Amino acid sequence: MEPLTSMGVLALMGAAATIAGASEDLESDVGSQSNPNSQVQLAPQMMYPHRIYNKAVSGEPPSNALMCAIGGTTASVLMSTGASVVLALVIGSIVAAAIHGTYSVTSYIGRSASQKRFKQPIYLDLIRTHTPVIMGYAFITTLSILVVSYLMVTTMAHPFPLPLLAFIWGIAVGAIGSSTGDVHYGAEREFQNVEYGSGLNAANSGNIVRKAESGIRNGIDNSWFCAKFGGPVTGIAFGMVVFLSGWITVVFDPSISETMGWESIIAGIVIVLLLAIWNRKIEVDARKAFGPYKKDEEEVAA
Repeated sequence: MEPLTSMGVLALMGAAATIAGASEDLESDVGSQSNPNSQVQLAPQMMYPHRIYNKAVSGEPPSNALMCAIGGTTASVLMSTGASVVLALVIGSIVAAAIHGTYSVTSYIGRSASQKRFKQPIYLDLIRTHTPVIMGYAFITTLSILVVSYLMVTTMAHPFPLPLLAFIWGIAVGAIGSSTGDVHYGAEREFQNVEYGSGLNAANSGNIVRKAESGIRNGIDNSWFCAKFGGPVTGIAFGMVVFLSGWITVVFDPSISETMGWESIIAGIVIVLLLAIWNRKIEVDARKAFGPYKKDEEEVAA
C-alpha cells in the first residue's frame, strides 16, 4: 500500500479509536463500572444508600474484550456468508450491545439485592433509563473497535483474525478507560465533598456524593459530568495509542527495512519519553498555577 494511502487509513483508525475511547469511558460512568466502583459498592454498607447504577460486570478490560470479541465473531460469521461489511459490523455491534445490556441488568439487580440488609433499594426506573444508554455506548464502542480491527485485517494485512484483534483492542480500550477516565470520575465526581488532593481517608470510605445539580445523583449525572473532560481525554489517549503505534510501523516499515524494524522500536521509545516529559511538565505547571495538592501541616495546625 502506498504510504499516503496508509496514512489516510491510519487517520481513519485514529478517529474511530478516539470515538471508542470516549464512549467506553462514558459507558463505564453510567453504569459505575470503573475503579471507583468499589466505593459505590461500599456506600450502602457505610449507611449511604444511593441511586447509582452499580453493575461492574467485571473490570473494564475483560468486559470490553468480551463485548468486542462477541461483535467481531458475529461480524466474521456474517461476512463469511456473503453479507456486506457494513451490515456485518453493525449487526455484530448490536449483538454485543444486547449481551452487554443483559449482563448489566443482572449485575445491577444482583448487587443491589445482596445489599438488602443495608437498606439499599433496587430502583426499577434506573434499569429503564440507564440500561438503554449503557447499550448505546456499548454499541458505539464495539462498532468503532470493529472498524479499527477490520481496517487492520484488510488494508494492513494483519495476520490476526478480526475477532482476535477486536478482543485485543477491547482489552486496550478498557485499560485506558480505567487508567485515564477514572481519574475524572472518581476523584473529581464521587468525592467532591473532600478537599482536593487530600486522598481518601478511611473515615470517608463509601461516603460518596449523592446529590446532583437537580435531585439525587445517578449514573446519568456522572456521564453528563465526564462528557465534558474525562470522556474526551480517554478518547484522545486511545486514539493516540492506535494512531502512533501504526504511524511508526508505516513510516519505518519493517518489511522494507534493512535493520529489521529497529527504527520503529526506537521511534516508539522516543515518543513514550517525550509524552512522559510533557506529562510531567503539565503536572508541575498545574501545581504552580493552582497551588499544592493539599495544605501544609503548618497551615492545618494554624
